[in-house]
Amino acid sequence: MSCLEPGEVVRFDAGKVLVTEGESPELFYIVMDGELRATRNYGNQTILLGVAKPGTFVGEIALLLDSPSNATVRALKPSRLFRLSKDDFWRMLGSCPSVAQQIFREMATRVRNLEGYSQQREKLASLGTMAAGLAHELNNPATAARRASGNLREVVENIQSFQCELHHLLDPEQWEALIAASDAAPTTLDPVTRSDREEEVASWLEHQDVADGWKLAPAFVNAGIGSTRLQALASKLPGKSLAPAFGWLEATLSLEALLKEIDGSTTRIAELVKAVKSYSHMDKSPMQEVDVHEGIENTLTILGHKLKKVTVTRKFDHAIPRIMAYGGELNQVWTNLIDNAIDAVKGTGKICIATFLDDDQVVVEIADNGSGIPPEVQSHIFEPFYTTKGVGSGTGLGLVISNRIVADRHGGEIEFESEPGDTRFKVRLPINHTHHSPTPSEGTNS
Repeated sequence: MSCLEPGEVVRFDAGKVLVTEGESPELFYIVMDGELRATRNYGNQTILLGVAKPGTFVGEIALLLDSPSNATVRALKPSRLFRLSKDDFWRMLGSCPSVAQQIFREMATRVRNLEGYSQQREKLASLGTMAAGLAHELNNPATAARRASGNLREVVENIQSFQCELHHLLDPEQWEALIAASDAAPTTLDPVTRSDREEEVASWLEHQDVADGWKLAPAFVNAGIGSTRLQALASKLPGKSLAPAFGWLEATLSLEALLKEIDGSTTRIAELVKAVKSYSHMDKSPMQEVDVHEGIENTLTILGHKLKKVTVTRKFDHAIPRIMAYGGELNQVWTNLIDNAIDAVKGTGKICIATFLDDDQVVVEIADNGSGIPPEVQSHIFEPFYTTKGVGSGTGLGLVISNRIVADRHGGEIEFESEPGDTRFKVRLPINHTHHSPTPSEGTNS
C-alpha cells in the first residue's frame, strides 16, 4: 500500500484559511500546485513566517507536538493540495521511514527557526515591558517636577515683592517673628479635616482684612499653621503689615513645598534610572555576585505600573548569601514570572514573593491567588510555543527561556504547583555554580 494512499486531493481558492493559529491540529497538507502563506500573531502584529510552494508541506509541527497550531495558514493562490487526517498522518510515519525522516528533518529546521525568531520577539517583549513600565513610572515625577519648577518663578517674584513692601513696615524683631513662623513642619490630614481647617483659616484671614484669604489658607494648613498661631503672629506685627506679611509667609511656605516636591521627584527619577541600570546590569561583567533581592526589587520597580492594584507581600530571608550568576538573565526570569502572576490575578489580586535557603540552594518563590493553571495544561507549560494566553498575547517561550536560564545557565531548576487560588513557582539556584552553558538565545536544538 502506498504511503499516501489514505489521503485525498483538495482544492482551495486564494484567501481560504486552512489552519488557524491556536486551534487543535487535525490535518497535514502537501502542496501540489499553488502557494500557501503561514503567519503568526505577536501582539497587534501579523508576522510572515514563510511561504509553502509545490513539493513542500504544512501542519506537521502541531501534529507531532500535539499542541495548538502556532501559525495561521491560508492559500496565497488557487492551490491543489494532498490532505491527510491526523490518524493517517501517524500511520504514514510508521509505514514510510524515508518520508518520516524528511518530515522530521524539515520540522527540526522550522522549529529551530521559529524558536529563534520567537526568542528575539520575547526579548523585545521584555524590553517593551520594561520600557513601558519605565515610561509610566517616570511620567509622574517628571510631570510633578515640571509643574513645580513652573510655579517657582511666580512664588519667588511674590516673595521679592512682599519683602520690598515690608522693608519699611517691620523692625528686626518683627522680621524675626515672621521668619520663625515660616519654619513649620508639614502635617498629614484627612480630606475632611483639611477642608474644615482651610475654611477656618480663610475665615480668620478675612476678618483681618487680608484679601483672598482662601488662596493663602491651603499653604498655612499644609504647614500645620492654624488660626491660633496666626493670631499669635498677628499680635507681634503692625496692623497695616498683616496683608503683605501673611502674603510673604504663604509664598515662603509654598517655595519650601515646591523645592521639596522637585527634590522628591528628581530623587524618584534617579532611583528609577538606578533600578534600570541595576536591572540590566550595565557596566558589569555577565557573571558576577548577585543579590537576588536587589534584582527582585528592581523588577518590581520596573513593573510598578502593572502593580498599582496588586497587593505584593515580601517574605525575604535577608541572611541568604549573594550568588555568582548572570544578573541580567535572572532579572528576565523574575520579570516573566511576576508578569505571569500579574496576568493570573488580572491586576487586582495578591502576589507573595519569598526567599529562603534549602539544601545549599537559594529558593525564590513567587505565588499568586489567581484562578490557577488547569491540570490538563500543567504538563505542557515548559513546552516551546505552548501558551495559555490568547492568540497574539504570548510567544509561548517565556517559561521555556526562563527554564533554560535557570537550568542551563545556573544549574538550577524551576518547580511549580497550582490549584485554584494558589499557584507557586519556585526557582532553585545553587549557591556555588560556575559552569558556563550556552546563552538562552543559542538554544539546544542540534
